[in-house]
Amino acid sequence: MLLGAVSAQAALPPEATLYKNPQCGCCDAYARHLEELGVEVTIIDDVELGDIKQQAGVPYGLGSCHTIEMGEYWIEGHVPMEAVQALFEEQPDIDGIGLAGMPIGTPGMPGPQESPYNVYTFTGQEDEPFMTL
Repeated sequence: MLLGAVSAQAALPPEATLYKNPQCGCCDAYARHLEELGVEVTIIDDVELGDIKQQAGVPYGLGSCHTIEMGEYWIEGHVPMEAVQALFEEQPDIDGIGLAGMPIGTPGMPGPQESPYNVYTFTGQEDEPFMTL
């Protein structure tokens, strides 16, 4: 069991950049979850998030409070760590993955999970299902 956790963590890039609004504390909490997995996170809170989301190719209406650039991928919102690790293990030919909104129970959002988390892939502002957790 421990060996599987180590290999999943080893698949993650060593660094990430998290773009967010300066007043958003849940984004900082999400960064701490990545740091617990050994990822060094740089937080940038003085950019136009709409421009970052457009650069990342996040489909309209599927955004969240922060966007992360990590390795060759973009991660939109409070995506559970299980999905982030799966992304880097599988390395699909996509721009990134995301979870719309700010669902309770996800990393950085306190409380119990209230409904399934539908994580999507996106490429060129088009989305497709990735996994449901």
